[in-house]
Parts: sequence; C-alpha cells; structure tokens
Amino acid sequence: MWHNRNVWLLLVGEFVAGLGLWLGIIGNLEFLQNHVPSDFFKSLILFTGLLAGVAVGPLAGRVIDSTKKKTVLLYSGFARMLSVVFMLLALKYSSVLWMVCFMVAIQISAAFYFPALQAAIPLIVTEKDLLTMNGIHMNVATIARILGTALGGALLVVMNLYSLYIGSMVAYALLFVSTFFLMIQEETSQHKSKQHSKESFKDIIPVLKQTPIVKIALILMIVPYLFIGGFNLMVINISELQHDTSIKGLLYAAEGICFMIGAFIVKRISVNKDLLKLMYSFTITIALAHLSLYFAYIKIASVVSFSLFGLAVGCFFPIVATIFQTKVSKDFHGRFFSFKNMLDRVMFQIVLLGTGLLLDTIGLQWMVVVFGGISLALVFYFIVKNKKGQSDYVSRPNTIA
Repeated sequence: MWHNRNVWLLLVGEFVAGLGLWLGIIGNLEFLQNHVPSDFFKSLILFTGLLAGVAVGPLAGRVIDSTKKKTVLLYSGFARMLSVVFMLLALKYSSVLWMVCFMVAIQISAAFYFPALQAAIPLIVTEKDLLTMNGIHMNVATIARILGTALGGALLVVMNLYSLYIGSMVAYALLFVSTFFLMIQEETSQHKSKQHSKESFKDIIPVLKQTPIVKIALILMIVPYLFIGGFNLMVINISELQHDTSIKGLLYAAEGICFMIGAFIVKRISVNKDLLKLMYSFTITIALAHLSLYFAYIKIASVVSFSLFGLAVGCFFPIVATIFQTKVSKDFHGRFFSFKNMLDRVMFQIVLLGTGLLLDTIGLQWMVVVFGGISLALVFYFIVKNKKGQSDYVSRPNTIA
C-alpha cells in the first residue's frame, strides 16, 4: 500500500486541505463573533450551509455514480477553492449576506467532494488494505484538525482575517492540483452515464434492505454521534462543574490522542475477526464511556471517559467505513455515501439541539445517563435479534486477513 502513489497523494492532500478547512472555520467563528451578536442568528447562518448540503445530496449521489470519481473531486475541489472568494467579499463589505453565500457554496461543494472521496478509496487500495487506509486517513484528518485550529488561533493574533482566508484558499488550491495526479482505474464516464441514466437516488433503499450489516452500521452510528454532537457543550459543562477552565484542553487532547491510537491499532486487533462483533464491542465501549461521565465532577474520571471514547471511536469509524466500502456495490457508492453524508449532517444537528435542551432541563449527569442508556439499548436490541435468529442481519462472516 505504501508504494502506491495515489495513497500518498490522497493523504497529503487531505492533510493540506484539512489545515485550510480549519483555518476557515476559525475565521468563520471570528467573523460571526464580530458581526452577529445573536447566538440564534449565528446558528441560523451555520444551519443554512448545512441545509444546502443536504438538499443537493441526492443530486451529488447520482452524479458521483455516473461520472468518474476524479472528475467529481476536481470540480468540487475547484468550487471549494472559489467559494472562499465569497468570504473575502464578506470581509471587504462587512456583509453577513456574503458569508451566507460562502457557507452555501462550500457546503454544496463538500456534499460532492466527501462522498466522492469515500467512493474513490476502494478504487485506490485493495480490499485487504481498506481498514488500514481508513484508519490512517482519519488520523491524518485528526492531526490536520488539531494543527489547523492551533495555527488559526495563533495567526489571528499576528494577522487579519484576510490573510487567514487566503491561507485557506491556498490549501484548497494545493489539494486541487494534487488531485490531477491521482490515477484511478474505473469505467469510462460515458459508459457509466448510460448504465445509471435510468437509476435514481431512491435505488439505495433496496440496497440497504439486501445488505443488513450496512443498515445496522448506519443505525449504530447514532451511538458515537450522541457523544460527538454535544462534545463542545459537554466540555463547557464539565469545566463549569469542576470550576477548572484548564480541563477543556486536557479533555480535547486526551480524546484526540486516543482517537489516533485507536485508528492506528484497529487493523492489528481486527485480524481474522468478525467485523460485526467488533462493531458491537466498540459501540458498547462508546456507550459505557458516555455513561461514565456521570462522574464528570471528578477530574481524572472525566479524562478517562474522554480517552475511552476516543480509543473506541478511533476503532469504530474505520471498521464502519470498511463495511460500507466492501458491502455496498461500487455501482452505488456515490449515492450511498451521499445518503450517509446527509444522515450525518441531520443527525449531528438533532443531537446538538437535544444536548442543549437536556443540559438546560436535567443537567449533564442525567443527560449522559439518558444518552448512554439509549446507546446500550440500541446495541443490545441488535445483538438479541441476531442471537434469536429473528432477522438475517449477516449473510456470511465478515472477516479481514
């Protein structure tokens, strides 16, 4: 795998683009803080971009399945680079409207780019290397997130927002150039266009029915999202609970480091193992990590909880990604990953709103009991179903060598 030029291009491109993405996010937050006093309107602006990304999801799926993946990556990468121009106009005219245009444009381009990237990975590496590739890819994205946020915060001290967004645009430009050098072997776009001309986005529904393990994996992704969706709000509440502002950085660092460890070791611990059973195990671990935050008023307990979550989710996501890439036919990858992308965005917002509501009404300790209980109930429901043989969830053993 490491002798594959495409792998290096993909990872280096992901790292550079990740830096640009998080530089832009830091800039977005700074702009909103300076120009939008209302938290509600801030959330509306962010939600507008999310809604645009969800709206174009079905179209993105059909385009990805009927076009060469490299072509979609190039066009969406170019669009993401150009979208920064809207933000430069927003800065020049101090206009929130231009920022809304930026959010819509960048989310639409992302709705095409990320599903196409997930569909391209199985075309770049062999099936036996997929789990390793997914883990490393997620680690690179995590490192880019950590360095990007740190760099963005530091740069704001010494330069203005213009420079920050120019840096973001340069990163996207480098990704765009590196995409040209990808060599992806797939059918010609003309043949694929004819093959998929009569197919629609709804065709993904029977595919899910025919591959129960994929349906289970999609549903079980609710468990980590119950934690991730309220991540920042929980960190703030734990800091207030312990009367210690320094705990924020410690929790972020513990989770991030353990996530990278999990994504690094997942291949070794998964050798000749049933992917479904591993997914159940790590999902239960995530639920237990959530429940253990009942003791969040104890400093070491909260750090252990976040570390346990990071380790488990670092193993969970590469396994789930590998299941999706191997169990769903490549002919449906574009539509499937677009569908998954839409679910992720909607789920994240619902969990975020639910977390805020429960924190205001019942507090952190009982909220984690509710979310943890829901997570465990969900996992054990599928486990019991499998053992009783009431549903054919797995058609054959899912092992990796």
